[in-house]
Amino acid sequence: MAAEATTTKFQNPDFRPVPQPPDFHPEIAVTAHDGLRYWQFMIAGSIAGSVEHMAMFPVDTVKTHMQAIGSCPIKSVGVRQALKSILKTEGPSGLYRGIGAMGLGAGPAHAVYFSIYEVSKKFLSAGNPNNAVAHAISGVFATVASDAVFTPMDMVKQRLQLGENSTYKGVWDCVKRVLREEGLGAFYASYRTTVLMNAPFTAVHFATYEATKRGLMEISPESASDERLVVHATAGAAAGALAAAVTTPLDVVKTQLQCQGVCGCDRFQSSSIGHVIQTIIKRDGYRGLIRGWMPRMLFHAPAAAICWSTYEACKSFFEEVNDSSNSSTIT
Repeated sequence: MAAEATTTKFQNPDFRPVPQPPDFHPEIAVTAHDGLRYWQFMIAGSIAGSVEHMAMFPVDTVKTHMQAIGSCPIKSVGVRQALKSILKTEGPSGLYRGIGAMGLGAGPAHAVYFSIYEVSKKFLSAGNPNNAVAHAISGVFATVASDAVFTPMDMVKQRLQLGENSTYKGVWDCVKRVLREEGLGAFYASYRTTVLMNAPFTAVHFATYEATKRGLMEISPESASDERLVVHATAGAAAGALAAAVTTPLDVVKTQLQCQGVCGCDRFQSSSIGHVIQTIIKRDGYRGLIRGWMPRMLFHAPAAAICWSTYEACKSFFEEVNDSSNSSTIT
């Protein structure tokens, strides 16, 4: 009776117990930017992808030159020599040839990329933020879809990057001439290689990013919110560098398929990955398969840092917008 009296005494009708779902875990309640709409993921991804590629475009141009050399003006595989040759031949503007094609392709492709990743991650992880397999598989799904959007403009971009000797006046001149002279299939000649490259790239990238982000936040959980931008940038840089190093050989194959016949670069009898690899090894040795690895890593480490920090910042912005909207509706 005394216990009942004590319980009754301390009951306050103004306080109501807050029901929790059966799988509620306080330690992971702040893991993700949930509650965003599909179109918000698409806009955040589009902005992040565009900012990333535009900021790092000069480095990508150097990489393309290094990987596509055949009869092209640049004979050396060194970053410094390649950069000097571009600047001497075309000036600083040569580092930005093809940026229009990048602008047309990067936004839509990354909108598809991040929205599919978020939806797949939510479905496959079943609420478990530590599910690295779900993150990797979601990344693969995302890249297969986004590559279908991006590959045609990536081909145009790389042909224009080869410089004035590429014979194309601009984005639309390149598109029209490729359609007329090589057909629609030329835009997707490297799609299979791109997917085979980007599937492991994205699996390594997303798994590394999520694991690194989680590890950094666990180091100082009390300041995780204050240091969110630094965490995302650091995790993104680590993920981008590792994934880029692992997939460089397939990136070389992709570049040579997209640039074949341009600027004196070799044409291949088949778009088979095996045939291209054998040709590269026969001509340049195994070293030819890792050509451009340095600028590729120099591109993807800061690019991923820029992309992820921009993406997460956009998601945070949409979260605040949604919270404000929900509060106004309740009021």
